[in-house]
Amino acid sequence: MIQAMEKAYPVALMCRLAGVARSSYYAWRSRQGRSNRDATVLEAVRRIHEETRRSYGSRRMSQALRLLGHNVGRYRARSLMRQARLVRSKRVHRYRAAQAESLIAPNLLARRFDPAQRDQVWVGDITFVQTRQGWLYVAVVMDLYARRVVGWAFSQHADTDLALKALRRAYDHRRPPPGLMFHSDQGCQYTSTRFLAELRARGTIQSMSRRGNCWDNAVVERFFRSLKNEWIGDQLYVDHRHAEQDITDYLVDFYNHRRLHSAAKGLPPARFEALAAYPGAVSKVA
Repeated sequence: MIQAMEKAYPVALMCRLAGVARSSYYAWRSRQGRSNRDATVLEAVRRIHEETRRSYGSRRMSQALRLLGHNVGRYRARSLMRQARLVRSKRVHRYRAAQAESLIAPNLLARRFDPAQRDQVWVGDITFVQTRQGWLYVAVVMDLYARRVVGWAFSQHADTDLALKALRRAYDHRRPPPGLMFHSDQGCQYTSTRFLAELRARGTIQSMSRRGNCWDNAVVERFFRSLKNEWIGDQLYVDHRHAEQDITDYLVDFYNHRRLHSAAKGLPPARFEALAAYPGAVSKVA
C-alpha cells in the first residue's frame, strides 16, 4: 500500500502511520525489485535455452545474457540454470588415438588455429548424418579467423565431388586472394588429383593433418561435434531434404549469425568479422 501511494504522500509519513520503520520498508522494496529483476532474467535464460536447442552452458549463457543487457556472470548464470532445471545437451566424445605418421601434403598449419585476418586459412572436413532415407554426408569449409562456415555441401556419397562442391561454394562466396592455405585430413576426397588441381588453379596452398591425428584439424572436428550435440541431438530426420534444410539453418543462421563463439571474443562469427573491418573495434569487445 505504501509503495502504491509513494507519489502522493511522503514515505516517512505513511511509515509512521502504518507503524513501520522506514529502513524496513526500503529493505522490503529492494527485495521486491531484486525479485522482479530475477524473474526477468530467469525468463531470458529459459528463452535462450530453447532458442539454442539447449546447447549453451553457463559460460555462453552468461555471454548471451550480457548481450541482452543483463549483467550476469558465469556462476550466476549457472545458478539460474539450475534454478530453472535447465541442462545443456551433451554427448560423450572420444577421439581415436593417432597412428603412425604418414604425410601426403606437409602439415603447414601445425595447429596454428588463429590467423591474423580472414581468408588466410581455411579448414575442411566431411561428416555423416543418419536419416530414415539413409546416410547423408556433409562437407564444410571454415575460415579459421572468425570460425565462420564459408562453404558447405550435401551428398549421398562421401566423394571428391562433395568436397569440391563445398570448396567451390566457399571460393564463390569469399573470392580469396592467392596464397590462401587450405587444411584438411588425408581423406581420399582431399588427396584426389581433381581436388589438388582445383587448389592449384586458385593459387591455394595445401596443408594436411598427420595420418590418424584428428587434433591437427581440431577446430572443424569440434564444429561437427557441436552440430551433432547442439542441433541434431537425438532426432532422426525423415529424409535427406529435411536434413539438408535443418543443417543449412544451423550453418547459415544459427552458427554463423547467432551462436556465441569463444574464439570470436564471445560473438557470433559473422559479427566478429564485421567488427574486424574497423580497426580497434574487436579489441573493445569485452
